Amino acid sequence: MNRVLHLSVQSVIAWSVLLLVSTSVVAQSNERDQEMIQRIFDQSLTDDKAYEWLRYLTQNIGGRLSGSVQAEQAVSYTYDQLRSMGLDRVEKQPVMVPKWVRGPKEYAYFETETGKTTSVPVCALGGSVATPGLGVKATVIEVKGLAGLEALSAEQVRGKIVFFNEPMDPKLIATFSAYGKAGSQRTSGPAAAARKGAVAVIVRSLNLALDDFPHTGVTQYGDLPKKQWIPAAAISTNAAELLSSVIQLNPNTQFYLKQSSENKGDVLSHNVIGEIKGSEFPDEIITVGGHLDSWDLGAGAHDDGAGCVQSLGVLALFKDLGYRPKRTIRVVMFMNEENGLRGGLEYAAQAVKKGEKHVMALESDAGGFTPRGFGFTASDRQWAQIDAWSTLFTPYMIDSFKRGGGGADIGPLAPHYPNMVLAGLSPDSQRYFVHHHAANDTFEHINKRELDLGTAAMASLIYLFDQHGVQP
Repeated sequence: MNRVLHLSVQSVIAWSVLLLVSTSVVAQSNERDQEMIQRIFDQSLTDDKAYEWLRYLTQNIGGRLSGSVQAEQAVSYTYDQLRSMGLDRVEKQPVMVPKWVRGPKEYAYFETETGKTTSVPVCALGGSVATPGLGVKATVIEVKGLAGLEALSAEQVRGKIVFFNEPMDPKLIATFSAYGKAGSQRTSGPAAAARKGAVAVIVRSLNLALDDFPHTGVTQYGDLPKKQWIPAAAISTNAAELLSSVIQLNPNTQFYLKQSSENKGDVLSHNVIGEIKGSEFPDEIITVGGHLDSWDLGAGAHDDGAGCVQSLGVLALFKDLGYRPKRTIRVVMFMNEENGLRGGLEYAAQAVKKGEKHVMALESDAGGFTPRGFGFTASDRQWAQIDAWSTLFTPYMIDSFKRGGGGADIGPLAPHYPNMVLAGLSPDSQRYFVHHHAANDTFEHINKRELDLGTAAMASLIYLFDQHGVQP
């Protein structure tokens, strides 16, 4: 009996010692993480690299539509910046991308009676075909999104110009949800209208503000025969409000549109890749990136120049701080997110072909505004690990960690690597769609401190995954 009691006491002591040691190890690890994250933020907030990279991309190169000269200039520029960092590997990964050309500036007006016209700001939607040489003019019919079109018969639509006028829902605080809800009228509306015999489409810009900037974006004709494709353009929110009021007063209002956009087939471009090889687990790859292409109306500052320079900044911070990662950290400047996703698809295809082991990927493609946290696609076990890290970001007010997230370009990796974690930086989104795909997406709308906070947050998250690994 005494021997059993003695063994029990020994067991209690052993477990107590083990618990104390384990608690001490966790505390020391937490302290090290706090110190490193502080170093990352201090370095990022006193460094100019990301901001100056973005200045060059936007002011010296400008809008970087896939297949354009500017897109290739951006490839060369970011490739040179990566080489200057002294990384372990830098490469240009070939990818074929669609080349769509906007052509001369679009022109549109509405006419309430013969000779009485009012010009309105419009822009062709990406992928749209041109109007006939002299333009297209017809009675305009207003619908609220795809559901509004569906309620009309082909007879009601045939020969008319369809005006999709479903606003983004201002009641939705999550502006990306509002964008997704209203976005189908832009991506699918022209094809749906064409099937009912429309001669052209104009779409209310996806913008929560009322202004005079038309916002472009891709439209898709799907399996519709090319001979049935019709021209499609976006109209500014102010003009959409005006046009809607006019149609209510005069249902016979005519609309005129002229644009010269053209699809020119596929051309060669590149993803730009750079990496620091892992010192302990080089086969485990952590990817961080943004998309290098942008629409041509503005300079692609928020979408997605900010995400690109933040991703470059992650590797620059590690190099500046003398941090040698355990796992391979790879930055990717993806090409063609805006109108094809070819870069993301090619990157995933090559990863699988080479037998690479991808464990985590982070994307920044929501603007360079103040970071609030991250969204994650992860298993329950992985989420438990991730959620515990949120307190490390509380001092920086970037601790909104939520399930569900990632990015368009890293998404193609997911089917091939079911155990990997996908993450997306979540900046404050209230101003994002004021600039999204519009001519005012320019450098002067970038705040350096907000941009640098995002870079630091991304580098800190990558550091944590590198140090602690990814739960299986």
